Amino acid sequence: MRATAPVRPAGLPDRLDRGSPHRLGAHWDGLGVNIAVFSAHAERIELCLFDAEGRHEIARFDLPECTDEVWHGYLPGAGPGLVYGLRAHGAFDPAAGHRFNPNKLLLDPYARQLRGELRWSDALSGAQPRNERTPDRRDSAPFVPKCVVTHDDYPWGDDRPPAVPWERTVIYEAHLRGMTMRHPAVSAAQRGSFAALGHPAVIEHLLRLGITAVELLPVQAILHDRALFERGLVNYWGYQPLGFFAPEPRYLSAPEARDEIRGAIRRLHQAGIEVVLDVVYNHTGESDETGPTLCWRGLDNASYYRLAPDDRRRYVNDSGTGNTLNLAHPRVLQMVMDSLRHWVTSYHVDGFRFDLGSILGREDNGFDDGAGFFDAIRQDPVLGRVKLIAEPWHLGPDGYHLGRFPPGFAEWNDRYRDTVRRFWGGDPLARPELAARLTGSAELFDRRRRRPWASVNFLAAHDGFTLHDLAAYEHKHNQANGEGNRDGHDHNHSRNWGVEGETDDAAINATRAAVRRAMLVTLFASAGTPMLLAGDELGRTQKGNNNAYCQDNAVSWIDWARAEEAEWKRLRSFVARCIAARARLAPLRPARFLHGAAEPWPGLADTAWFDAAGKPKTPEDWSRPGLMLTLRRVWSEAGTTQATLLLLNGESESRRFVLPEPPLAWVRILDSATPEAPEEPVADDVIEVAPHAAVLLACTLGAAAR
Repeated sequence: MRATAPVRPAGLPDRLDRGSPHRLGAHWDGLGVNIAVFSAHAERIELCLFDAEGRHEIARFDLPECTDEVWHGYLPGAGPGLVYGLRAHGAFDPAAGHRFNPNKLLLDPYARQLRGELRWSDALSGAQPRNERTPDRRDSAPFVPKCVVTHDDYPWGDDRPPAVPWERTVIYEAHLRGMTMRHPAVSAAQRGSFAALGHPAVIEHLLRLGITAVELLPVQAILHDRALFERGLVNYWGYQPLGFFAPEPRYLSAPEARDEIRGAIRRLHQAGIEVVLDVVYNHTGESDETGPTLCWRGLDNASYYRLAPDDRRRYVNDSGTGNTLNLAHPRVLQMVMDSLRHWVTSYHVDGFRFDLGSILGREDNGFDDGAGFFDAIRQDPVLGRVKLIAEPWHLGPDGYHLGRFPPGFAEWNDRYRDTVRRFWGGDPLARPELAARLTGSAELFDRRRRRPWASVNFLAAHDGFTLHDLAAYEHKHNQANGEGNRDGHDHNHSRNWGVEGETDDAAINATRAAVRRAMLVTLFASAGTPMLLAGDELGRTQKGNNNAYCQDNAVSWIDWARAEEAEWKRLRSFVARCIAARARLAPLRPARFLHGAAEPWPGLADTAWFDAAGKPKTPEDWSRPGLMLTLRRVWSEAGTTQATLLLLNGESESRRFVLPEPPLAWVRILDSATPEAPEEPVADDVIEVAPHAAVLLACTLGAAAR
């Protein structure tokens, strides 16, 4: 039915005061609430008030003023807890890019809290099902969540950001629910929530590993796609934004308990652990022209979205999800910047990972490392000091830009991921490229005074196989997603070593375990910023599902009971040893790119490559395929010079490595073939390296050479 104005209860004013346009959203000033909403093309915007549960509309007001394309008004006497929504009047003219429909209740783009859940209904559509040029007349209010006015007072005490230097950062990519839904130390009521993230047992696990930063998959309000809902699934990963300021209600153990987020972050900060949020500012959950009208589309479609220049009824779809936000518009850019600052100032988060980040750098002529978004964030006094990580690709044309982001950004390095997988999977042609990846991918990142930490190195991430499954599956097994196993990547550079999936074959399992440990040594011995996927230290498996985006169940959750099995407890201890070695050995985390020229110690270049006979590699050596590498690095830190030697044997037979000249007092720090062996001096100049194994040696040379 068509939306109709309610009868106003006694006690409410007849109209709003003028208010101010200068702070977007709904804000309480102690005496009332100011509402300000951007829309360049609306003819009228209404503020709709609801009862405390958000079920019944109790009043409706026109926002009385529009200043500089911001509609605004002031409701005296109102305060935190006020429940509201918006209706926007204007032209319904899809050919011109306009989709105003006052029958659709809209979320405030700046809403900091939501009440109620979205319930899928055809009434959410802005256009009639069989005539996209005609507005749908049904009222959507019963089916959408409502906005809630909040205040952000919280006793932060002496909370300070850990401010871990980039070169000492070790990232743990985790899903908030998946990390804690099966944790035995966490109460059933708290599992899957921010309260669980701040649980002492969870923090102790992170500290035992040596993690310095937790990177959480999206925690901003999430839309669960209708197609998934109809299959009994959800958007588990969360890459469908329903709001950029409000937390996802499912991630709170009690309704609207936003202070749980602050409490968890404060406890993590006390432990020296940073919190990085994976954020999605490239698109929204409103999808394409067939999707629901929930917020931005109904408020000002032509401003918020990039529309196809030859047909403004359609959306540019660089995100692959139906639409693309128009960050070239100053008000859209302002919304993103305001959202980022909100999470830093109100929740004290320490950084952001930008989903499909290359979209954020698109200008009229394509990707530009001087795009407005990059310029705005780098000069911002709040955001310029937090960690910034980009996913340097998107699905549209000219979407891959690894290494091209401006200074201040780190980037997910998928070439690192693929090269390490290829080498340890037995590809003899991967050796030359692996050499570049081990030393920080300088050919990609050594520009504009960027540092090696700009390369975020990883073996596995939420999208793809887990580390366990990389060595157990060669094919994806995504049938549970309900898409006929058509979804997910087909080229994973994985290897099952003889049997697809789990097996009782002891020899195959031993090879798989060896390969996983060798890959872990490689990760933590590489220049750059290492990132570990949550659960990889515990043997987490998704049974071959490499696209578990809709699996909010045991497929995706960490099995903490399995983690207590002896095999996986040993793996966890080995990961902790790898991270501890990285923290102790400066050459594994150099602050500048090494090119084999400098001499931090007399007679020793900062980096050098050798063959198995201990001789310096020649250009001809690099042109020949092979599965053995020897890398020596030297770096001075805190007045002391250290050297490391990394020996990699990707073959199925053991190999002898001759240690290069000059002779040094090497100590065996890590050997993936004997993960529990203690550190010990190397007594000979020849080392035998087991099949599928990585060995790390180190020595201290003394005071830094002048």
